[in-house]
Amino acid sequence: MAYGIVHNFPGGTKEQYEASIAAVHPSDGSLPEGQLFHAAGPTADGWTIIAVHESQESWERFRDETLMPAMHAGIDGGFPSPPQETAFSVHNQQAR
Repeated sequence: MAYGIVHNFPGGTKEQYEASIAAVHPSDGSLPEGQLFHAAGPTADGWTIIAVHESQESWERFRDETLMPAMHAGIDGGFPSPPQETAFSVHNQQAR
């Protein structure tokens, strides 16, 4: 079952997002293995990222093997702190 993640970075900026994504996503602009969807943009209180993975296991593999090691090492110009996270099992997924 697909698995969704919403990350909210209070005070986050487009520049921090772009630095962070460059550090954890493939350099050719594709999505990480197992990720089906990615959207991001400014919100009233900062920056929000929404991702949908093939499964919870896919998300956890990306989180544990790629995202968290990069964040713990520090991403130059990236988000300075972990996000507020909401996760959910995807009940319905539609696309054009």
